Amino acid sequence: MALDLLQGIRANKLIADKAYDSNWLLYYLDSENIEAVIPPKKSRLQQRTTDYTAYKQRNVIERTINKLKQYRKIATRYEKTATSFLSLCCLAATFINLNL
Repeated sequence: MALDLLQGIRANKLIADKAYDSNWLLYYLDSENIEAVIPPKKSRLQQRTTDYTAYKQRNVIERTINKLKQYRKIATRYEKTATSFLSLCCLAATFINLNL
């Protein structure tokens, strides 16, 4: 599913965990000029270097998503249209940033 999600997206970096450390994904990202910020698995024969400063941002993003899921309407996706759901997510993110 990763390839389907990545097609058509313009980005400078892809931040992902070790589960996405596969050769085909790294080749695809390299062909699209996207920097892969994916730590290598321990079983990899040739270990790659990773930008761990950028990788730390993944934790911030995951914690924010977990906070968003605390809002029941977002976790269960009661909104029928994508526009309504996006506006609700933006409203909840505003509450999170205001520490409400």
